[in-house]
Amino acid sequence: MKNNEAYVIGVDYGTASVRSILVNANNGTIITEAEYEYPRWKKGLYCNPSKNQFRQHPLDYLEGLEYTIKTIVANTPPEIVAQIKALSLGTTGSTPIAVCEKGIPLALHDEFSENPNAMFFLWKDHTAKKEADEINAHGEKFETKYLQYSGGIYSSEWFWAKLLHALRMDTKVRKACVSWVEHCDWLPFLLTGGNDYKKIKRSVCAAGHKALWADEHGGLPPKDFFTSLDAVFTALEHPLFSEVYTTDKLAGNLCAEWAGKLGLSENVKIGIGALDAHLGAVGGQIEPGYLSKVMGTSTCDMLVIPKSKINNKVVSGISGQVDGSILPEMIGFEAGQSAFGDVYDWFKKLLTETIIKYILDSDIDKSSKQQLIKEIETNILKKLGEEANQLPFDENSELAIDWFNGRRTPNANLYLRGAIFNLNLGSDAPRVYRSLVEATCFGSKKIIDHFIEQGVQINGIIALGGVAKKSGFVMQMMADVLSTSIKVNTSEQTCALGAAMFASVIAGVHKNVTTAVSSMGHGFDKIYKPDETKSEIYNKRYQKYKKAGIFLDFKN
Repeated sequence: MKNNEAYVIGVDYGTASVRSILVNANNGTIITEAEYEYPRWKKGLYCNPSKNQFRQHPLDYLEGLEYTIKTIVANTPPEIVAQIKALSLGTTGSTPIAVCEKGIPLALHDEFSENPNAMFFLWKDHTAKKEADEINAHGEKFETKYLQYSGGIYSSEWFWAKLLHALRMDTKVRKACVSWVEHCDWLPFLLTGGNDYKKIKRSVCAAGHKALWADEHGGLPPKDFFTSLDAVFTALEHPLFSEVYTTDKLAGNLCAEWAGKLGLSENVKIGIGALDAHLGAVGGQIEPGYLSKVMGTSTCDMLVIPKSKINNKVVSGISGQVDGSILPEMIGFEAGQSAFGDVYDWFKKLLTETIIKYILDSDIDKSSKQQLIKEIETNILKKLGEEANQLPFDENSELAIDWFNGRRTPNANLYLRGAIFNLNLGSDAPRVYRSLVEATCFGSKKIIDHFIEQGVQINGIIALGGVAKKSGFVMQMMADVLSTSIKVNTSEQTCALGAAMFASVIAGVHKNVTTAVSSMGHGFDKIYKPDETKSEIYNKRYQKYKKAGIFLDFKN
């Protein structure tokens, strides 16, 4: 091993699992990796999909962190482990939780260990729709437009709506909590041995895009903004926090307790946390003017533009524009779709759940049952994609709207619902699946159109995430619908790799994130080019998609 070699760890907390990678900080080579599925989440504990309630227990996160890092250490030569310099991480967001004076999540106290309101509110928890509506109406009363840098519409997926909902719904939580913390802010605090909630360092990514922070109006809205909305805010300190940090800044060193748990040195530096999709954009080698699409269960569409080219432009109807988010020294824009891969997964379950129950109840031997079920679950969407790709379609073929989990962008409205039109007795599974994939592509086109209509130029598309890597059918249709080429990043771990890039800056290996991306990026292994012969038919169907959306929005 060369004397100048250095290694860093990137951690990516996703919706269902946490992934950690050990990376050579000089060239981005992944040395070792490990993944841990959240056991409580896998069992569906603390969740109620019919009520849009999705909560996660902090123990899933802690156990996952310990397992993945210890696995990496165990599978790595000791001389490399000794050269691990820094660790940075990203999490889903907005995923906040109530904490006590020591910054400990209430769910880690015995009294609250089984209370969903004391757990992390996952990003896709939509129980706070009413509260989001009230925040939107309340914002109109103030001369200062506190919502404008959040796209002008506050979402039930975000920090303050969830906080308000929990305070109203649960008196015990309201009395016990002293503050609320995003998942990405709590973990660095924990790893650095924090024991005072006032010293939690808040990331500009989460604060700006999810919690109404903006330098332009002095940070967070004033105390009166919150207490005049609801008196339950009176018990909380105001402002909840008064300083934010970009992801290239240091949170502190790994504390003795967690160094011992993980098998790492106390000299390991811990970076400020960030939202996972923002790190994914960095790991996927985002460029100014290029829309970076993290395509998984949902999508997060990100754009970075140099400050000098913004000229005080404020884009409405998105998930915020924040100075220093995604890439420091640039303005980060975020948009996205509340359901993307989740739409395909819904259809998969619709087709398979009943038949799998019949298989389990059948007289088939156990091993054959397991093999058959595995074949169905693993291959059904792939097979449907192959069949759908061969289907003829015209202006009046099956048409869908992708709002199965509401609409995030443009103009967030999580009351909306998906739909499928033009069904007939010949509408089979491949045809319906094709319409669902097309709908998610049309949803992406609507976001791009929205940026362009507001004067923001899009120079190209970068795709990353599970769907981008696994489904050529989806990606080719996306290129055809958007009428533009899409380049797919080689890495399958862009979120964790983005975290590692920031860790390399924290460690002093690279002077800034731009240099880290240049040195550690994995490049692009696939470019999907549009089939221009399909442009006319997709344009006609896109117009129908927009009209159907207007109809559903009006009905709502």
